[in-house]
Amino acid sequence: MTEPQPLTEHSADVIVVGAGPAGSTTAYYLAKAGLDVLLLEKTAFPREKVCGDGLTPRAVKQLVAMGIDISEEAGWLRNKGLRIVGGGVRLQLDWPDLASYPDYGLVRKRDDFDEQLARQAQKAGARLYERCNVGAPIVDDRTGRITGVHAKLGEEKREATFHAPLVVAADGNSSRLSLGMGLHRREDRPMGVAVRTYFTSPRHEDDYLESWLELWDRRGGQERLLPGYGWIFGMGDGTSNVGLGVLNTSASFKELDWREVLKAWCASMPEDWGYTPENMTGPIRGAALPMAFNRQPHYTKGLLLVGDAGGLVNPFNGEGIAYAMESGQIAADVIVQAVARATPAQRELALRNYPKILKDTYGGYYTLGRAFVKLIGNPKVMKVATERGLTHPLLMKFTLKLLANLTDPTGGDAMDRVINGLSKVAPKA
Repeated sequence: MTEPQPLTEHSADVIVVGAGPAGSTTAYYLAKAGLDVLLLEKTAFPREKVCGDGLTPRAVKQLVAMGIDISEEAGWLRNKGLRIVGGGVRLQLDWPDLASYPDYGLVRKRDDFDEQLARQAQKAGARLYERCNVGAPIVDDRTGRITGVHAKLGEEKREATFHAPLVVAADGNSSRLSLGMGLHRREDRPMGVAVRTYFTSPRHEDDYLESWLELWDRRGGQERLLPGYGWIFGMGDGTSNVGLGVLNTSASFKELDWREVLKAWCASMPEDWGYTPENMTGPIRGAALPMAFNRQPHYTKGLLLVGDAGGLVNPFNGEGIAYAMESGQIAADVIVQAVARATPAQRELALRNYPKILKDTYGGYYTLGRAFVKLIGNPKVMKVATERGLTHPLLMKFTLKLLANLTDPTGGDAMDRVINGLSKVAPKA
């Protein structure tokens, strides 16, 4: 890490590339700690992203910590838990009652959710550049360290450079910045795909997030159970977010058109729900879900990876926002401590701790998730699990805690202790 330079309009203590949940959270905590932060976002707000729009209590905790107004008056819809449908059973499970997390989730459209976080980072002091499309990293020839980024600014795409001794890659699954620094995806980690659309529907004020564990492809006169799940989230604004998440463990992952599968699944729904083509309020969109640390190392040569750039999506349930925000906070804490060190060697020692903290926090749990992904990639296993598991409410309560990663680390119940114990003994790869 180089010695601090005088700050200018295009230089800072830290550059954060990408103003999604990971980047904005990182920038918020860095700015709050008094560091000068540039937050560079390639699009302009508001902007749409593919997402289920449903937030678990884990994500709610992060929003509360950032001081976001999550009241109903501010446009947030609360939910009580998860309704699971499959094997001819409908089971309604409330979010667990824990000391560590709130007992409710939230729903909010991504087109203004991300903007709220970015504006909160701005209020804390981060300098946000919208329409700032970051390209290649600027690398010191002598040390190989990143010292800034090349970018194109505004609609006219004028070339600009930004400089900082530390850069955070929060630029999503494809993470051009990571690739520019030689960090590629690991092929041995699961990848998911999410596709979703919106329908005008009378089900828009549902108190529960709804998850369908059996995702049937019934086209062509044959029935095929697909690895993944469908969801229905009421948005509270007259519409429902309806989508599906599918894992690449499926033999049919590459050959199927998942937009067509979503259409076929919607066509099998009760007519009065309104999930018909004429009620669709927007196109079907898709996005990749990079899971279980699929890009590593999370720190190298002045670059830290957060959120999707580091593959932090939960392999159990496809949730990304909570882990994006949590990794942003962790990265910011590490950077703040590193900057306060007296020598370059001491700063580097602190920064190299970031991947270790991530592995200690999520590594064992993600390893369990990778095993789970392999299991449900087998349609026969998925069918048995759905038919047998859903008839046991206590088992499903345990499953909800496991899939949503909602346990108390200390003083929890027997379920918490089992899940925490398994996560501790699993390899932290």
